[in-house]
Order: sequence, then structure tokens, then C-alpha cells
Amino acid sequence: MLFGEKILAYKEELLKDLEYFLEIESIDGEKDDECERALAFLLKRAQDFGLEYELVTDKSVHIQLGEGGKLCGVLSHVDVVPAGNNWSVIPFALTERDGRLFGRGIADDKGAALINLYCLRALKENAVTGRNTLRAIYGSSEETGMKDMDGYFKKMPLPDMAFTPDSDYGICYAEKGILHLRVSSPTNEAKVLSQFHAGKAINAVPDLAYVMLNSSGYDEQMLMRLADASNGNFEFNYTIDGLMIISRGKSSHACEPQNGKNAAALLIDLITNAYDVHDIGALCSFIDYAVNCETNGRSLGLKMSDSVSGELTVNLGMIHIEDKIAEAFFDIRYPVTVNGDYVLRQFKAVAEYNGLSVEVVHYDKPLYLEKDSPLISELSAAYEAVTGEKPTLYTTGGGTYARKLCGRGVAFGPHFVGDPINMHNADESVDKEKFFLHAQICMEAMYRLYTME
Repeated sequence: MLFGEKILAYKEELLKDLEYFLEIESIDGEKDDECERALAFLLKRAQDFGLEYELVTDKSVHIQLGEGGKLCGVLSHVDVVPAGNNWSVIPFALTERDGRLFGRGIADDKGAALINLYCLRALKENAVTGRNTLRAIYGSSEETGMKDMDGYFKKMPLPDMAFTPDSDYGICYAEKGILHLRVSSPTNEAKVLSQFHAGKAINAVPDLAYVMLNSSGYDEQMLMRLADASNGNFEFNYTIDGLMIISRGKSSHACEPQNGKNAAALLIDLITNAYDVHDIGALCSFIDYAVNCETNGRSLGLKMSDSVSGELTVNLGMIHIEDKIAEAFFDIRYPVTVNGDYVLRQFKAVAEYNGLSVEVVHYDKPLYLEKDSPLISELSAAYEAVTGEKPTLYTTGGGTYARKLCGRGVAFGPHFVGDPINMHNADESVDKEKFFLHAQICMEAMYRLYTME
């Protein structure tokens, strides 16, 4: 019997804890008290299981088994993105339907986070003697820039080797660089546009946007004709403050913006076909000609790719225009062999040419590990032992805690190809059988790291 199978003895208890865990609306920056509550829940369960634990910062904790030898880490996060719209179930609850488990965070990353804890419990309760120190590390601001891990590693040493179950199977040995940028206008000079709001997270394609226009009857008729001819889904409402146009799209993770339908970009495309720059302002005009509905950076002069990690992507994640505020936020994922400073300079040049300012909100350089490293060998062996197949090695545009490990860690699981998890989208879910298959792979991997020489 593989050691990984021992995690299955905890299935019912794990699901019960998961039900409580998913009810916590741990959205960093919006509900920080809920993020603290999520971390506190894990520490309480660690105490119940007789495991060592420590609150390292207000945003990070770890739970530990063993001492001495190599320090081996498993990193996961308890924060989630906002629920968004168009759910068929309650977002902050565990719902089981048609063999799937639904709830915000079930796939990213609360499901895996709880499994890590239960793997430590299984090792302890099965009296496994380890040669190394095994540490489950948790943070609560992964979705908003990973400053939780910056704070954690100021106080704690880097693991000798580690993985984060926050991506796909097989093993992710390279992650694209990430730039989060705020573009703003010194004044909001728009004459017709009084409000524009879309998005709640930079790293997600917005599925809803709306604009308020002080428009004439002629403009409204033209806008409706343009809407009928577009690829967007628009709703027109007449209010005391003017014409409101609502745009509905489809959300997606910013690492794959081409899989979504950007409600904000579609709405900007609509209004810029009806008005000039003086009517809608420099910010909307810039977005229209420099980005529009593209996701590959072509009009910005940033269309590029490499053989390791693929194409650069650009996502318009949020836009807010009202009163004196005019700002938009962009998520750029660039190939691992590209210099991120060049990408930043090029973006700034285009924006500043239009009188706009660019501020770097977050900047993560790419991650790259050699395919034959000891860590990848151990994780490969664990995956093959449970599934009977060798894992593929791949790259991603996603950003995980692995990039905080200075070349000592990779992303490994928990998602399987072909399972439509809807990460950062409505109806986030996982196949229940695959959820527990990941649990077995994770258990086997943690067992091997704990006992390896």
C-alpha cells in the first residue's frame, strides 16, 4: 500500500472542515478580519491534531512536523478572489452536485491548503519517523501581490526544497514574469462620460462593467446600433443621471485572458466608436487604441513569446472613472526569457505619450528551475507512484508562491487537465474524485520529502 492512500481515512472529516473553511470570506484588502479567521482556523485544527505551529506575521503562519535535516516546505494560501457574478450556487459555501465540489476557494487554494494540514496529521498519527523537517506554510495575500510571503521569509528561512499545490499537474518548472500596473490621468477631463467602473481584481478578467453618459437622443440611437453590431452583451438603462450602459462578459484568470470575455474592454470599444477623446477622456482613448480587446500586447508593441513559456499576455483588470479619478489597472504576464524592464519601459512610453502616468503596483520576475533537479525527481516519483504515469513538465503564466522560493521550489498540482475548475470565475469547482486523487499525490510527495535522505 502506498503511503499516499492513508489520507483517504480522513475523507469525511476533511470534507466537514472544508465546509466550514469555504464559508470564510477571506478576501485580502476587503475582509482582512476574515483572512485572519481563516489562518486562525488552521492553527486551531493544528492544535487539535497535536502539531507544532506558529503565527509568524499577521498574514502568515506555519504548521510543522519533525526537526533537523532538510527544511521541506509546502506552501498554500487561504485568501480568495471576490465571488463575482453569475454563480448557480452560493459562492461561500461547500456544495456537492453531480460529482463536483463547488465554492469560492475550493480550487484556488483552500482545498489544497486543508489537504496539506491533513497530510501532516496523517504522518503524525501513523508514527512516521522523518529525517527532515516538514513545514506547511500558509499566507493570506497571495491574490494581491504575495507580500505575505515577503514578510514571512524576513523572519523565517527559505526551505531547502518546497512545492506549492496552486497550479496544474504535472510539474511547473517555469512561471512567467508578472507586472501589475496602474495607469492614471492627472485630471478626469471627460465631457460626456461621468462614471465608468469595472473589475474587483487586477488578476481576473472583469465580467461586468458599466458607464454613465450624459448623451443626446441621437447618441443613444447610434450606440444601440453599434451595440447590435458588436460582440458584446449590453443593456441600456435611462436614469436621472443619464444613460447607463451595462456590459456583461465572462471572467477568467489573468494568466489566460483569452479564455474570458472582458466586459470593460468591450464597453470601451463601444463608446469610443461613438465619441472622441474629449468626450470620454484620455484614459479610455488610450485603452481603446493601445489595448482594446487584445490580450497579446500587439498594439502596445509588446507582442512576443519564447519557446519555454509562450506568449506575453495583457489583461485590463479594473477601471474606475468618477469625479476627479480616472485610473485603470493592467496585469501583464511576460515570457521567462524576456527582460521585464523592457516590457515596463515600452508600456510606459505608450501611456506617457498620451499624458498618462504609470505606477508599478506589483513586479515579480520569472521563475525557472532545471528539469533534472532533485526536487522535480522526488515529485515526479510521487506522482508516478499514485497515478502510474510520468508527470509532464510545463510552464505557466500564473503566479504562485514558488517564485518566492529563489529557485528552490515549484508548483505541483492540484488540478488535472480536463477538469473545468473555473478558477477566478463563477461556479469554481473540482471533480470530487480528482480532489482526493490530488490528496493522495500530495500525501505521497510530503511523505517522501519528510523521509528522504
